[in-house]
Amino acid sequence: MSDLISALLLGILEGLSEFLPISSTGHLLIAQHWLGARSDFFNIVIQAGAILAITLVFRQRLWALATGLDRRENRDYVMKLGVAFLVTALVGLPVRLAGWQLPETVTPVAWALLIGGVWMLLAEAFAARMPERDQVTWKVAIAVGLAQVVAGVFPGTSRSAAAIFLAMLLGLSRRSAATEFVFLVGIPTMFAASGYAFLELARHGQLGSENWLDVAVAFAAAVATGFLVVKWLLGFIKGHRYTVFALYRIVVGIALLLWLPAGN
Repeated sequence: MSDLISALLLGILEGLSEFLPISSTGHLLIAQHWLGARSDFFNIVIQAGAILAITLVFRQRLWALATGLDRRENRDYVMKLGVAFLVTALVGLPVRLAGWQLPETVTPVAWALLIGGVWMLLAEAFAARMPERDQVTWKVAIAVGLAQVVAGVFPGTSRSAAAIFLAMLLGLSRRSAATEFVFLVGIPTMFAASGYAFLELARHGQLGSENWLDVAVAFAAAVATGFLVVKWLLGFIKGHRYTVFALYRIVVGIALLLWLPAGN
């Protein structure tokens, strides 16, 4: 398989998995186990492609927030988005500077998928017993920021799953409200991560080592696929729980643990 086709497939996979609570990073690591490893820069930039897709999906909501800051509820919402992003940045940046890197084996991803799937089933069952609320509190904003860091450190956890279900358990029990807040926080988070990765490559003189055609193709594929997936998901969660995704994670996690040789 050519590198270009491999990049295209990885971009499509990123767009499919970034916003579903199944872990895009985990799926990329699993796919690259067979399609060939890619750089952290490649992985982060195609995630930014998926984030561009969600920016397009929520463009009207973002415009309404930006032009409606004279309204208290809009200012409050934007400030909480900012706090969630700052928590992620202030906690996540030292982790990155400490030299953290993605794992080279699939086994920890498999365990994260399995445990995360069980956690989703339990969390949603508990949240279903709570009164339906769509108000984002400061506690929820801080927790979402921390959840993003945890998901970044443990591939397979899923940024969206960790943040959405933690938000629901802390009082933002309406699925659509929790999902929207987490997705909007992801916009500055992933764009900042991509920018940081780009600057790191430039600082070490490694920009020439990237295959920019592969990056561009994967980025475009992630944008197109991510746009379609988000539009579908926002409609799906209005009448369905996330149960199907939790079961998928459990099945994939078990399959990987059973079929992969130890240490792979």
